[in-house]
Amino acid sequence: MVAPALPDGRFRPCATITAVTVKERFGAVERAVGHLTGSGGTSAAAACAVVLLLPVVALCLVGVGLPLVPFAAGVVRPLVAVERRRVEAALAEPVPAPYRAVEGPLRQRVRTVLADPATWRDLAWLVLHGATGLLLALLALGVVVSAVALVPAPAYWWLAPHALEVSGLRVDSWSSAAVAVPLGLAYGAVAWHLPLVAHAQAVVARGLLAPAAGVVLGDRVAELTASRAAALEAHGAELRRIERDLHDGTQARIAAVIMQLGIAESVHDEDPAAAMSLLRKAQDTATGALAELRDVLRGIYPPVLSDRGLAGAVTALAARCPVPCVLEVDGVGRHPAAVEAAAYFVVAEALTNVTKHSRAEHATVGLRTRADTLVITVGDDGRGGADEDAGTGLAGIRRRAEAFDGSVVLVSPPGGPTELRVELPCGS
Repeated sequence: MVAPALPDGRFRPCATITAVTVKERFGAVERAVGHLTGSGGTSAAAACAVVLLLPVVALCLVGVGLPLVPFAAGVVRPLVAVERRRVEAALAEPVPAPYRAVEGPLRQRVRTVLADPATWRDLAWLVLHGATGLLLALLALGVVVSAVALVPAPAYWWLAPHALEVSGLRVDSWSSAAVAVPLGLAYGAVAWHLPLVAHAQAVVARGLLAPAAGVVLGDRVAELTASRAAALEAHGAELRRIERDLHDGTQARIAAVIMQLGIAESVHDEDPAAAMSLLRKAQDTATGALAELRDVLRGIYPPVLSDRGLAGAVTALAARCPVPCVLEVDGVGRHPAAVEAAAYFVVAEALTNVTKHSRAEHATVGLRTRADTLVITVGDDGRGGADEDAGTGLAGIRRRAEAFDGSVVLVSPPGGPTELRVELPCGS
């Protein structure tokens, strides 16, 4: 007894076949035929890709074809992406792309592509699928067409008793027509099992096209290592900034206060008026030192975050922005203090960039919480063309986000508009 297929093509054990399960099975057969016939097209494309890659491989063996490797990967990976989507549809589960980022100079890109295990798994899929996909497509079409054509062969002979070819069988008598029926049922039995064939093909493709065991974990470890290094660098830079501000500003003012108080004490008996003047200067200097100290502390953790929360603090930033700014807040409550501080400084730096560089007439700020992730968006209608390497503070924003294992996406085409999207994980 064959287990009937579920609507998504998977199978379940069943002691009896009911009308519902038969209908489900026919639906599974229909989907399997569609999947397998579709593999004929991708198989032909894979075979062509293999033929085109052979010269590249031959040239690489002698060293002159290496510059073509990134180009070849760029041609092959879109084809593999098509198969990855077909497998996702067949198995009803995602098949993530496991590729490493190909960037940098040519030598680095060649090394990245060749060192990426996904490159060699793609090649294995190209060879295997190019050799078998078209055959399976012909099998699926052949058995279905043969089953449909052979089973009613006696009816053909009864309606028009003339010799004819039906799926390779010559029907020229009642006996040959009778033979066609069990042969057609045999083809139908094969067609009945096509969902298993399609499922097996999809599973094999998933095994080759999904990330290899340990690759995702290794890449994740490398990513977290880089994030940790960035966090340590950002932390060190922040400590150096605080030390510099305290040393050059607050410490110098406090030293001046001590000196002024000492002079006032020494001249108090001889010149009380001069001593009083020095005391007033010392008071002013101490007031300035206190203001600078507050600025330093505000740079570590803005007090407004404690008083008003992230939404209130960002509202104050938007209100002070010289460019008219619209704020949208959705589901933002209290988050860990470090996350709130990072988000506050991201918005502050982004709005500073809008004011200084964008020539925008309007700006927008969005704060949303989605699945334990704080999403920050800052946009403007300015001239665009924002560049992280131009010293506009965008690199600092990226470092802050990466320190929390977050992400930064900047879209700023020349002529605008510009949108900066920062995602900061904030779950426990």
